[in-house]
Amino acid sequence: MGTLNRLLLVGLLACLPLGAAADEPVSADPDVTIRQDGDRTIEEYRVNGFLYAIKVTPKNGKPYFLVRADGSDGNFIRADDPDMLIPAWQLFSW
Repeated sequence: MGTLNRLLLVGLLACLPLGAAADEPVSADPDVTIRQDGDRTIEEYRVNGFLYAIKVTPKNGKPYFLVRADGSDGNFIRADDPDMLIPAWQLFSW
């Protein structure tokens, strides 16, 4: 069984692109995208294209952060209240 696992690992590593790592250097500085959404300001924090936090500043209220719950797509929780459920439903898709 160990040989099969090693062969699978070697096969997966062989499929990875080798030139992609040299094209884009890894950056430690976050990219911040600021946009207006109605009466609130939304700041999206990304590192190498990975969205890891969102800061929401309402017009009338204190700002709060949404952070990744478990590293998966679209699963965010509030940093100041981790028990609060944030809906992430997809109603339509094309």
